[in-house]
Amino acid sequence: MQQPHPRFSALSNSSLSSSDLLSPTGSARFSLPSAPSINATLGQARQRPNIYDRNLNKTRSSEVSSSAFAFLFSEIVQYTQKRVSGINDLERRLNILGYRVGMRVLELMTWRAESSSKAPKREIRFLPALMSIHTQVWRAVFGRPADAIEKSVENEDEYMIIDNDPLPERHISVPRDMSQLSCSSFTAGIVEAVLDGLGFPARVTAHNTPTQQYPSRTTILIKLEKSVLEREEIVK
Repeated sequence: MQQPHPRFSALSNSSLSSSDLLSPTGSARFSLPSAPSINATLGQARQRPNIYDRNLNKTRSSEVSSSAFAFLFSEIVQYTQKRVSGINDLERRLNILGYRVGMRVLELMTWRAESSSKAPKREIRFLPALMSIHTQVWRAVFGRPADAIEKSVENEDEYMIIDNDPLPERHISVPRDMSQLSCSSFTAGIVEAVLDGLGFPARVTAHNTPTQQYPSRTTILIKLEKSVLEREEIVK
């Protein structure tokens, strides 16, 4: 008598009938897990916390993955690049996008300051407000403060925030024919929105200022409106 093939011997020597083997309930080897009931599924959905119900103070120290930010920002740049006519138009759109982010950053930081302090303080002088952007805003958005603040020697209405390793530029490869492009225009939009919200209207732009040590070094140039300088003279 011919012996069964070893790969099928387990089924050939089994004492179960063919009907038991094919039956979904006749053997534990072929049993399927029961599907959850609709009520149980809905109950689990209700238990998930809604993002709008989360306490904003509890997310103060939460961080976003830098790789996730890099991927999202890269997709934004590529999407925008296909819909513009040149470098200036691309930087303008990145600036507008950053401005929208900056409005929400200022709103969130103001709410947290007012909820955690009995006597919240609003800066009415420009330099303290600029220092707040250099430290608090940069830390809230990029996880660390900026590297330096400088004042223009030639023009009294110009200030600069220096970032030696800007996060938006870290994973962006700019083609040679677009070497003048600064993706930190997104950051410039954030700064411009915060300054406008604090009552210091200005025109903010981003410029590549690479060095041998910091090839991605970027300067955020702030050009204040005349009304800000006049008010600074009054409150001295």
